[in-house]
Amino acid sequence: MAEQPISADLVEGHNAARAADLKRDYETLGERLDRRGIAIDAIKAKVAAFGVAIPSWGVGTGGTRFARFPGPGEPRDIFDKLADCAVIQQLTRATPTVSLHIPWDKADPRRLQQSAAEYGLGFDAMNSNTFSDAADQEHSYKFGSLSHADAATRRQAVEHNLECIEIGKALGSKALTVWIGDGSNFPGQSNFTRSFERYLASMKDVYAALPADWRLFTEHKMYEPAFYSTVVQDWGTNYLIAQELGPQAYCLVDLGHHAPNVNIEMIVARLIQFGKLGGFHFNDSKYGDDDLDAGAIDPYRLFLVFNELVDAELRGAKDFDPAHMLDQSHNVTDPIESLMVSSAEVQRAYAQALLVDRAALAGHQDTNDALMASQVLKTAFRTDVEPILAMARVEGGGVADPVAAYREAGYRAKVAAERPASAAGGGGIV
Repeated sequence: MAEQPISADLVEGHNAARAADLKRDYETLGERLDRRGIAIDAIKAKVAAFGVAIPSWGVGTGGTRFARFPGPGEPRDIFDKLADCAVIQQLTRATPTVSLHIPWDKADPRRLQQSAAEYGLGFDAMNSNTFSDAADQEHSYKFGSLSHADAATRRQAVEHNLECIEIGKALGSKALTVWIGDGSNFPGQSNFTRSFERYLASMKDVYAALPADWRLFTEHKMYEPAFYSTVVQDWGTNYLIAQELGPQAYCLVDLGHHAPNVNIEMIVARLIQFGKLGGFHFNDSKYGDDDLDAGAIDPYRLFLVFNELVDAELRGAKDFDPAHMLDQSHNVTDPIESLMVSSAEVQRAYAQALLVDRAALAGHQDTNDALMASQVLKTAFRTDVEPILAMARVEGGGVADPVAAYREAGYRAKVAAERPASAAGGGGIV
């Protein structure tokens, strides 16, 4: 039996107080969906089986380029982070895996496995870091890593990624995510072609070390920390990388790594069509890489992304097996609460996309009925699927209202008393 950070009595009492209302809401929604030819239990089963990974760094307070304001009970190390992740999984039943970031989460793999197993957690993709300098590294990444002009610096960055693979193998991970901050801030600072050539050569060395059952995810980002140019700046370049490296290489889509108003759902469709969609970092954005909670700004866009995913799922698209992870920076909220809310928003978008009348949508598309095609999507989006999400949580051992239960449990106050206060500092995600 996995160790549970929140008492079973609290969970039972929380759900008991809401059981009658939830049952009534679920049955009422079921009747409405039945009139549309949709079996609510089938949707619930799919939602219950859907999981999204938690980034280890997400349970700590994030920061901006200017400052970081830590909150009470900040995790001191990866083992505190796993404890916080266990709270999220216990209450939501939607986050069964944790994605580690090396070198910050580096620890004895056997101890990591034991700690995760005690909480009933597994490990998702490994994440390398060559966008900042570690205390003991010989060469700086100030002017790049995998694309650096200096061969020794590139080799150091490659070796770090190879180390991440070895750690991941020991933990049972099956993927490596590589994001780099390489780029330039001034015209003429870098030669676009030569820097990309160096990046590809470095990535080929990393790719060659992949186990046969692993995948390599590369992530594009149009700006930050480099603001004039980035080496992997958009999905087209990302696709070229995946094609160049080989069949185990895929593109990762972070919802905040695009210019405002970019049609992200169409990018998703293109990558699915050509078998190179690796997965997602879910968050939301108003201006750029805001790393806000999923669905905080544009829940309809999140739904439209899942509309493409469900379309691919139902038609059995080739090489379609996307990984799902949250990637957020919590500056003004309790990170645990934000991650719980975001996991529910991702499940919500998935459930709503499952409600789309695919036959009607295809018919309106084929007859160029733009209005009715749009209405089909909006009918699904406007459906309140909260009873489905809550029932899936409760039946899976979680709670009807995760944030309410978390606050009732007083977990934040408890860990704040146990963990030393973290000093404020400069910007960054850790």
